[in-house]
Amino acid sequence: MKTRSLRAHRAAWALAACASPLCHAQTSVEVVASLSETLVTATRVVQPLTDVVADVTLIDREALERSGATGIADVLARQPGITIARNGGPGATTSVFVRGAESRFTTVLVDGVRVDSQSTGGATWNAIPLAQIDRIEIVRGPAAAVYGSDALGGVIQIFTHRGEAGFNPSVGVGVGSHGTRQVEAGLSGREGAFDYALSLSRDSSQGFNVQPSGNPDRDGYEHEALSARLGWQLHREHRLEATTLHTRQDTQYDASTPGRDDHALHRLNTLGLQWLAQWSPSHNSRLSVSRSRDRYETRPTPYVTDTHITSYLLHNSWQAGGQQWSVDLERREDELDNASTTPTRTRRSQDALAIGHGRRWDGHSLQLNLRHDQDSEFGGKTTGSAAYAYELSPQWRASASAGTAFRVPTLYQRFSIYGTPDLKAESGRNIEFGLKHDTPTRHFTVVAYRNRVDNLITYVSGPGSCVNGTGRLPGCYANTARAQYQGVTFSGDQRLGNTVLRASLDLLDPRDLDTGKQLARRARRQATLGLDQRLADWQLGAEVQLVAHRYNNATNTQRLGGYGLFNLSATKPLGRDWRLIARVDNLGDKAFETARGYATAGRTVYLGLKWAPQ
Repeated sequence: MKTRSLRAHRAAWALAACASPLCHAQTSVEVVASLSETLVTATRVVQPLTDVVADVTLIDREALERSGATGIADVLARQPGITIARNGGPGATTSVFVRGAESRFTTVLVDGVRVDSQSTGGATWNAIPLAQIDRIEIVRGPAAAVYGSDALGGVIQIFTHRGEAGFNPSVGVGVGSHGTRQVEAGLSGREGAFDYALSLSRDSSQGFNVQPSGNPDRDGYEHEALSARLGWQLHREHRLEATTLHTRQDTQYDASTPGRDDHALHRLNTLGLQWLAQWSPSHNSRLSVSRSRDRYETRPTPYVTDTHITSYLLHNSWQAGGQQWSVDLERREDELDNASTTPTRTRRSQDALAIGHGRRWDGHSLQLNLRHDQDSEFGGKTTGSAAYAYELSPQWRASASAGTAFRVPTLYQRFSIYGTPDLKAESGRNIEFGLKHDTPTRHFTVVAYRNRVDNLITYVSGPGSCVNGTGRLPGCYANTARAQYQGVTFSGDQRLGNTVLRASLDLLDPRDLDTGKQLARRARRQATLGLDQRLADWQLGAEVQLVAHRYNNATNTQRLGGYGLFNLSATKPLGRDWRLIARVDNLGDKAFETARGYATAGRTVYLGLKWAPQ
């Protein structure tokens, strides 16, 4: 999958070239906003991709459409440093491990709105609709000094569509194996000072039997989504923007009662409002208010858990003479409504001050970040990071970084019947070293890292051990472990005429330091090999995914076998306004599991058609 488009390189160089005070004086908020479509914001400051010191991947809309994937997790699983585990098909519960770190250790943002569950911890990946996504930015490594709690393993930012000049309608349809049906429609444009983007989608599948040893039925899903982005350029220096995402998902699954049709209902809603301002050629600010909701319900067995997160952010940045400063004031409010917690509705808040400083001089790059969070339950927590890079030559760059991070326990982990009120925050310390080679036709990166986490929260078996329980419960949450995520990631691509070769290799040791056991559902080795070939009007792709064996449990007694998948893709324009998309995943029909007892789809075929007037 191509993750760095030509448009991204051109935009990066355009902003990189705009480094003089005169150029900044001529740069409006509108220009920066349009360039940010192709730029990474790993430090919450717009940067050319070539300036970012962190280990980053950018996936653009073209690559997403060409993938033919049915879910965002399938796209992420093909990226360096990322592994997934899923209880069945695309609509089922999904975990995403960045560099082997727990799924809850990744901060997830949708158009700048934080998405999290205070019940399970982490984002509900299966509820995020792929059809609404314009691009994905992946930052590997701790980023708590920028984003606060949660970012022990990395940050994944997801951006929905943005309005561009003109009037741009689009319609897409697709069909696939297991009775999969996809329909999407979009409308975007810009008229004077206003720009807009509206997107609707509906996915459904009859599914397959995800638990062969359970009910012999097909477990399908339905997924509906709507996203909107509205922008108003008040004048050259000020812009107002509103974004929203609403999804509804109904997934069938097999519970413990034979013959019953169980359903999991997910609702994911986000709303963001922001004001972008440029007060001088060197001073920009952003004021944003956002709210997200993650609601999970099961039927006919009654269970409901509902998370609300409200965030307020005032971001200021100053740039002059190759240096950049940023200051953030941020407040986050978490709320969980769950019948098994005491009280039923639980709350907490975090107030934060963050400072960032970046500097470039004579081939050197330095990025420093410091943040202090004041939690209403845990008190103060200070995190910091330092990253340095040096250009050995115009093509080679070496880097080193270190940082600390933390995650406070979820409200469910503290106040449910399985909870322990005096749980401590999980904390991490990371160091990493990188080497990057970059030319117009070749990109290569190697990153070695070690991330140690203390006070790791695990579920401890043993009746009578839960403070909030009745004494008859099988176990509860406790700070009982220390973990280490250590590894090396190799990734790169090479262009040869109309052919692009790409590959990545992850050598990872995700380990419980107290027991010496491999952490559950994470492989020690995985690799991706790909080839993209342009042949006449066709864009053809072939890909091999290789994943070594894992263990389903912490004691390493339930082995999950390794597997290899061979995938094919093809896209072709049909006339001026139409495009054909085709994909075959798991061509060899390999049977494998990423979670014990849950089957995967086997060979799947997808065929799509999209209309977008040029």
